Amino acid sequence: MTDTGAEVRPFTIAVPEEELAELQRRLAAVRWPAEPEKPERYGTPTARIKALVDYWRHEYDWRRWEAELNRYPQFTTTIDGATIHFLHVRSADPDAVPLILTHGWPGSVAEFLDIIGPLTDPAAFGHPDGPAFHLVIPSLPGFGWSGPTSDGGWGPRRIAGAWARLMERLGYRRYGAVGNDWGSVISPELGRVAPDRVIGVHVTQLFSKPPGEVGYAVPSVEPEDLDQLSAADREALADLRWLQSGFSSYHHVHATKPLTLGYGLSDSPVGLLAWNHQVMGDLDPDAVLTHVSTHWFTGTAASAPMIYADDAAEAAEAAQGEPTTVPLGLAQFPDDARAIRAYAEREHSAILAWNRHPIGGHYAARQQPALLINDLRTFFRLVGAPAIRVSGRKENGSDDESSPPRGDHRR
Repeated sequence: MTDTGAEVRPFTIAVPEEELAELQRRLAAVRWPAEPEKPERYGTPTARIKALVDYWRHEYDWRRWEAELNRYPQFTTTIDGATIHFLHVRSADPDAVPLILTHGWPGSVAEFLDIIGPLTDPAAFGHPDGPAFHLVIPSLPGFGWSGPTSDGGWGPRRIAGAWARLMERLGYRRYGAVGNDWGSVISPELGRVAPDRVIGVHVTQLFSKPPGEVGYAVPSVEPEDLDQLSAADREALADLRWLQSGFSSYHHVHATKPLTLGYGLSDSPVGLLAWNHQVMGDLDPDAVLTHVSTHWFTGTAASAPMIYADDAAEAAEAAQGEPTTVPLGLAQFPDDARAIRAYAEREHSAILAWNRHPIGGHYAARQQPALLINDLRTFFRLVGAPAIRVSGRKENGSDDESSPPRGDHRR
């Protein structure tokens, strides 16, 4: 499928009042399931979801978070037949380095709200030496205001190709890629797709598994090289096995029958909350409900999980290929899936940073923004990012010659 045009259109989030009222009506009319004596054995306890629903009805303010998102310039464009929504926040620093930040499921662009200011205007947040960054923060295809998508096949490789075209469309010749969750899969793929453009990739997970394993199906045997792994890698592998056997039911459903699940998620906001909450349980209520509300108001509760099925299809159609060569940095937070370094090094040949932080979880940009910001600054200094000066393009498509390219930081 080809693009219908390269137009970049200004966008503002504006959920109609009638949709807010309809959400309240559905929340008030929820039918609660009977709960067993030990609900933790079977899923999220009803009391936890009831507390969130009560907060959603009586305290949570969507308009507040809508306004917070609308503080930043937003746009849509069409790439490969799909509408792509993104925040584009440029720094006033002429030497700012472009970064594209990618979220995951069941997140949204709101995942990065707490780090936009410090990254684009470091001096205002007590870091006059920077570096500063221009930020491009897209909604994944099928997620939020980039969805629902009308076609299928939006796996990480296709998304990475779309991101390369988006950055080119915005006039960025050299840039970094940052990701969490699915963003930690897509960002290295962007480095594979555009190695001459991507100066470095920074992620908060590396989902490298033993050879031959795809997705999160529980393997029948341990890998042949188990005895050759370090003690830390064996612990990380044990953590992976726990995730595969006790925490990945959503992954299996998404990878096989996402649309079947989607009927229920699209019809019940409480069902959507309960399903998505299983991987957002350590987030604060406002963060959880902003992500869930985004999926609800945009009608993407069913299309967002399809990325799992599309990833499985991509993996079946093509081999992984050669290791990535773009410089890569990992910020590992303890309350998250641990990376297995031996396997990560097979898939990524230029791991420059492997940092373990003492606190934080899967959503570091919300839970520990200061640690993540410092990790990003350190990594992109390491790859020479502050020396880059890029050409930009204004949202109307006109060239901006005020920032000519300076320096080439290919490896």
